Amino acid sequence: MLNGRMYTGRDSVHAYLMKNEPPVDLNGAALYHCGPVAVKDGERWKMNAAGPTTSIREEPYEADVIRRYGVRVIIGKGGMGPKTAEALKEKGAVYLNAIGGAAQFYARCIERVDDVSLMEFGIPEAMWHLHVKDFPAIVTMDAHGNSLHKDVEADSAARLAALKG
Repeated sequence: MLNGRMYTGRDSVHAYLMKNEPPVDLNGAALYHCGPVAVKDGERWKMNAAGPTTSIREEPYEADVIRRYGVRVIIGKGGMGPKTAEALKEKGAVYLNAIGGAAQFYARCIERVDDVSLMEFGIPEAMWHLHVKDFPAIVTMDAHGNSLHKDVEADSAARLAALKG
């Protein structure tokens, strides 16, 4: 269960970070692959949906983001590839898998929206500064090079080969 600050970052944020300094200090931060549905409620933002998006899309960028800015936690769905796995190991960071299809549930875990950066990219692609409480996710790629995603893929391939053989 995560509690505290996290930032969202999808494709536009990751591309931005390859050429620009981040709008916030990401050292030690959690970066959530999420394109939320947010609406203004008076002067404040309210999240109506905030589920994870597929993380592998960020594979071309994520290792650099981790190394350059000191991000310690990546949250998304589906896992990531070998470049990210190596950066996780090198920098002592982890990947957490969030539950796909649970966007409204995750929105209820957001206690407040503290700010938003890069709104020029649009609501789903902006960098949201969120404060979460009891946000469930599971470590599926750790800081030692282990990957549950890789293990499941290898096990599935072995079982399929046994069925064919």
